[in-house]
Amino acid sequence: MTPEKAQLLKQLTDVQQSLLWKVEGLSDDQLRRPMTPTGTNLIGIVKHLTSITGGYLCAAFGRDRVVPPHEHDEELFFGLDMWATPEESTDELVAAYRQACADGARAVEELDLDTVGTHHTGSAVTLREMLLTVLLDTTRHAGHADVVRELTDGRVGSRPNDPMSPDDPEYLRMFRARITGEIDRETWMAYAKSRPN
Repeated sequence: MTPEKAQLLKQLTDVQQSLLWKVEGLSDDQLRRPMTPTGTNLIGIVKHLTSITGGYLCAAFGRDRVVPPHEHDEELFFGLDMWATPEESTDELVAAYRQACADGARAVEELDLDTVGTHHTGSAVTLREMLLTVLLDTTRHAGHADVVRELTDGRVGSRPNDPMSPDDPEYLRMFRARITGEIDRETWMAYAKSRPN
């Protein structure tokens, strides 16, 4: 595997694992709950990325994949991939995403980055282009999932024990106080520097 391919695949795998961590430990209701005025919800993010990952890394290059039933539904063009219907199991949707990630990784491992495939619009694309597209879309939606999960139950970070996201209510209270101007720079800096490393 070339260094470029290895780096791209590692970045994609890391962000996919982060997204999967965001949906762990939540109830069916919490996964389905729209958390923004536009309806953003965790299981919808997963469902959408299942189609993107499988479609762009597998189907575009003639690779086998399990095609989710919603991709055959006309409502797909009106947002069906961004939420789960009552008939869809959240566990099965998460499992389908895991499978799409594995299938996509296998395609990346086995194909050259310059391999030419066909986008669903009919245009010619390379695996490199599609890999970058999936990485960009997954990263974007993982960011949405970060916010939705924090709003759901307060979980922050991109993985367990993420050092960049302290699970410390006092620190977060002080940080918010600095953002809102309740404390000045000197007070914030003194507090931040007094914390153990």
